[in-house]
Formats: sequence, C-alpha cells, structure tokens
Amino acid sequence: MQDAGHVRRLIRQGLWAGHTSGLADDHVQGNLVILPQAQADDFLRYCQRNPKPCPLLAVSEPGQHLLPRLGADIDIRTDVPRYRVWRDGELVDEPVDITPLWRDDLVSFVIGCSFSFEQALMEAGLPLRHVEQGRNVAMFRTNVPTEAAGPFSGPLVVTMRPMRASAVIRAVQVTSRFPNVHGAPVHIGDPSLIGITDLSKPDYGDAVEVMPDELPVFWACGVTPQAAIQQARPAFCITHAPGAMLITDLLNSQLASF
Repeated sequence: MQDAGHVRRLIRQGLWAGHTSGLADDHVQGNLVILPQAQADDFLRYCQRNPKPCPLLAVSEPGQHLLPRLGADIDIRTDVPRYRVWRDGELVDEPVDITPLWRDDLVSFVIGCSFSFEQALMEAGLPLRHVEQGRNVAMFRTNVPTEAAGPFSGPLVVTMRPMRASAVIRAVQVTSRFPNVHGAPVHIGDPSLIGITDLSKPDYGDAVEVMPDELPVFWACGVTPQAAIQQARPAFCITHAPGAMLITDLLNSQLASF
C-alpha cells in the first residue's frame, strides 16, 4: 500500500490498527500529542528545547481537528491507527477513534518520525531488519535527560536499527539530510552507555536480533514526549500508540535538506 490517502481511509474505517512502518513509504509520517490549551504552551517550549526527539511538523489551533498543512482530508480524530489516552499520567485506553473524546480546547502537535527516513536508508542499499520482518521498530528509554519546560521533562527515547559497521557511516550521511525527522543517530554501539541493559527487551515496539557483525545504531524517537507526559501527569492527554503513526500527504523528499 503506497498511496497515503488510501492508507488513511483504511485506518479511518477501522481496517488497519497496526504499526505503519513500511506503509506509504514515500510519505512523511508523524507522531502525535494532543493536549488541552492550558498545557500546550509548555509542551511547545519542550519541543523547541528538544528538537532532536521532538521536531515539530505542525501545531493546530485549539479545537481544530483538521490539519490541511499535512493533508487536505486529514482528521486527527480518526486517521491514526491506534491512540493512547492518558489521565493524570496513566494510560487508560487505546482506542482507534477519539471523536467521542474531542474537545474545543484541544491542541494537536504532529512530530517528525524516523519512519520517514527509512525509505532513504533502503534506497541507499541499507537493509532494515524490522521492515523485512514486518515488525515495529525497537524503541528504548535511555538515561539521557531531555531539557525540561514547565512540567514536561524525562528521558530521551531512541529507536534502534542494527547495521554492519561498514554501513554505519553511510547511514549517518543519509539521515543527516532529514533534520525534521530526527536526523543523524544520537548513539552508535554499546547500549549500556545510554542506559539500555537488554536489546532483546525494548520498552516499545518489537525486538530484532543484532548479528555478531553488526552494531546497534540509535536515533532520537518521537515517543520521547510520552515519557515526558508520564512524568508531567497532565489531567488529560492523547498520543499515538508507539509505531502507529499519522501518514501525511507530505513527501519524504520534501524534508531532505540537500
């Protein structure tokens, strides 16, 4: 499935509720955070202070559920495969449609996703094991702190893709061209240096094997705000479920810096 509008229609109809890695792979995908207007300014500052894990693609007006900048027919209430609903920092539900929860004071933030540079990696001849195996990418909480803004703070969350050492430099070159979707890796090699103890047990997503001739390569991840939300404990918040992204009409090539 390569057409973004077609994939969104399947999602809207409840026919796809899984991860979106590998779907409409020419198109920019986005992480989602929805907060009441009272917390939106602090969260905006959090994103601005942490652009590597939180590169903003769009911010809505309060109560606006359409995002014409990202796609003419996008409805943020229905077009994500699976959402997470948080109350006082606790996960309480994972619906596929948040229309019944919509309020006039809600502000939507769409944050760049590393899925958007995966196409460029594969076109450069760098295979991605989780895509080949039909799995969600592995995501880990680290011991690297983000810069706080108001009540929002917490650890950096990263995605991990195993690669042969000979491919790592090329992967850095390719992903450096996409600063709006996390850019170059933040760490290469020994996961314990960033507080990860077991690569077979990701905090989010699916584990993939790292072969003896490979290095784990880590990129900043847009799930980082979910860790900040758990710490800030806002009375109400909605996010995407990890790996279940908003697929936009923007093309990945439009985000390449050169």
